[in-house]
Amino acid sequence: MKIIKVVRNTAIAAAFLATAALISGCGGVSEAEMAQLNQLKSDVNSLQTQSNQLKDQRADLEKEIADKQDKLAQCNKEKEETKANLSQMSSK
Repeated sequence: MKIIKVVRNTAIAAAFLATAALISGCGGVSEAEMAQLNQLKSDVNSLQTQSNQLKDQRADLEKEIADKQDKLAQCNKEKEETKANLSQMSSK
């Protein structure tokens, strides 16, 4: 009985060690893969920076459009006031 337990425990330990060796051997990342990952990280950071710059530019353009629309509305208001004043002057 003791021999069976020893053999069983040895087999279990050997299977565990073999599995651990396989797992640790398959999980490595090569230098080329690491360089590619670092390049991708750099590209992502660059694109995020570019995206933020474009968002800022868009916000500036939207503000400029809003300002011009306000000026246009003011001009239209003054135009209507001028027309009203001209019609009052011509009716006198």
